[in-house]
Amino acid sequence: MKKIALLICVAATSFACQQNKIGFVDNTKLINEYQEKIDMESKYKTKIEKLNKRADSIAREFQAEAQAFETEAKRLSQQSAQQKYNELMQKRQSIGQQLQMQEQQLSQESQAEIDTLIKKVRGYIKDYGKNNGYTYILGANEAGSVLYGEDQKDLTDEILAKLNAEYKK
Repeated sequence: MKKIALLICVAATSFACQQNKIGFVDNTKLINEYQEKIDMESKYKTKIEKLNKRADSIAREFQAEAQAFETEAKRLSQQSAQQKYNELMQKRQSIGQQLQMQEQQLSQESQAEIDTLIKKVRGYIKDYGKNNGYTYILGANEAGSVLYGEDQKDLTDEILAKLNAEYKK
């Protein structure tokens, strides 16, 4: 009698497990190889390079102005030299703050776009799961949320290909 009950439980569990369709996605690979993210990184790399060139140009101009002040300071009274020096330091601080604000703005803009992209990918995975009969799609990452998964349950390449195809449209 116990063997029959055990056999029924095993059969019921086996049947229940077959009804749940489960897959997983390598989150890191999916995001890092998604063409829209690659394009986004390229766009921000270009913006950062422009900002750095501008900062370098401003620094060179300030350096030239500081050198000119050094030469001129020898001919000025101590009070005038001190006043001119203070003005230069205020200008330097103002330039630094302005560049820092632009850098922060660029960083915030980039992070907002990345957040939107991640939401988009999550929504796509959710829709993919619903449309393809999945009960669960797990996210695999380096933290170990999926420690093992059969290769045929790995949906990363399939979803990545569809996301990239949709992005190209």
